[in-house]
Amino acid sequence: MNFLENAAKTLDFVGEERRVTRGQKVLRKLLENKGAVFGLIMVLGVIFSAIFAPLISPHDPILQDVEKRLLPPWGQVGTDPNYLLGTDHLGRDIVSRLIYGARISIVVSVSAVVFSAFLGTIIGLFSGFYGGKIDSVFMRLADVQLAFPFILLAIAIIAVLGPNLQNIIIVMGITGWVIYARVVRAEVLSLREKEYVMAVRALGGSNGRIIFNHLLPNVVPPVIVIITLEMARMIIMEAALSFLGLGIQPPTPTWGGMLADGRVYLITSWWLATFPGLVIMLVVLGINLLGNWLRDMLDPRLTQL
Repeated sequence: MNFLENAAKTLDFVGEERRVTRGQKVLRKLLENKGAVFGLIMVLGVIFSAIFAPLISPHDPILQDVEKRLLPPWGQVGTDPNYLLGTDHLGRDIVSRLIYGARISIVVSVSAVVFSAFLGTIIGLFSGFYGGKIDSVFMRLADVQLAFPFILLAIAIIAVLGPNLQNIIIVMGITGWVIYARVVRAEVLSLREKEYVMAVRALGGSNGRIIFNHLLPNVVPPVIVIITLEMARMIIMEAALSFLGLGIQPPTPTWGGMLADGRVYLITSWWLATFPGLVIMLVVLGINLLGNWLRDMLDPRLTQL
C-alpha cells in the first residue's frame, strides 16, 4: 500500500513539473542568480529613466543658475534639499542631467549594437558558408580593423563628418561588427557540413534557403549573448567619446560629458565627476552580469530547460 501511495505521489510530482512552463523555469533560474537580478534592475532602471525622463526629472537639465553653482549633495554643508546630488559649475541639477544622459546612452548603444550585429552576422554567414575569396577578403578586413585603434578611427571619421548623434552611431557600429562576424563565421563553418544541411542541399534547397532558414537560427543564441555584452562596451565607448569632446555636443547632457566637466573640479567639487562615473560603472556592471547569466541560459552544455 505504501508503495502505491509513493508511486502516486511521484506521478503527481512529475505531472506538476510538466505543467511548469519554460518561462516559469527561466524566471526561477533568474531569481536564483542575484547578479542577474541586479543586472536586470539596472537595465530596467536605465530604460525607465530614458523613457520617462520628462516626468521624473526634478529640474530642466540644461537650465543654468549661476547663483546655485557647485551646491554639494544632500548631507553636506551648504546643501539645498531641492538638489539631491548637488549642482554643477553652471548651476544645473546633477540628478536631472544623469536621468537625461541615460537617453543618449540607450539610443546610441542600442542603435550601434543593432547596426553592428546586423552587419557582422550577415558577413559571418556568407563568409563562413561560401569561404574562398569572400572569406579571405572579409577576414583580412577584420584583421586590419582590429589592428587600427578605435580612438584614431573615431577621430578620423568624426573630423570629416562632424560630431552628431548619427555619426557617433555609425562610428561605433563600424567598430563593432568584427566580433559578430568572427563568431558567426566559426559557427557556420561547423554547421555547414552537418547532416541536415547536406540533406537540404541534396533535396535541391538553394543557398539562400540554407543560410537564412537553417544556419541563421542556429547562430542567433551566441549573437544574442554578444549583443548583451556589447551593450556595455558601447556605453563606455560613447562616454569616452563624449569625454574627449567627440560625442554629443553640449548642452545636451551625457554621462561622458559630465565626467569631462567634473575633472576640473575633482578636488573642490568631487560630486561632479563621482556620480556620473558611479552610474556608468553600475550600469555596465549590471549589463555584464545579465549577459553572463544569459550566456549560461543559452548554452545547452551548462543548463537544460
